[in-house]
Amino acid sequence: MTTVAQRLSEYACSLQPRDLPPVALNAQTPVEYPPALFDQGIEGTVILRLYADTAGVLVNDSTRVQESSGFPALDSAAVAAAPNLRFAPARHDGRPVAASFLQPIYFRHPGVGGTTP
Repeated sequence: MTTVAQRLSEYACSLQPRDLPPVALNAQTPVEYPPALFDQGIEGTVILRLYADTAGVLVNDSTRVQESSGFPALDSAAVAAAPNLRFAPARHDGRPVAASFLQPIYFRHPGVGGTTP
């Protein structure tokens, strides 16, 4: 016979998604804002396509610009910083798995009213 607590626990577990994407671990962003664009107050977002192994380590040469910011210097800065990004691995049914995923890189200038998440 199952207890109410056991049934509630089973129900709570059933609500969790089976697939979870990699989770960023960097306490501070390793992305450097290109000084010339920062001085001009230019902002943008670069969407990178990354591939992380079962330990969350990015696979060499897997970084691609999925969506450009419209500024080649911002795109290049995002790609250059990718090897310094750290992730917890993606998970499927609670187990770590290799995965391809999209990672936005935000360039927000504080003088223009933006903040980089």
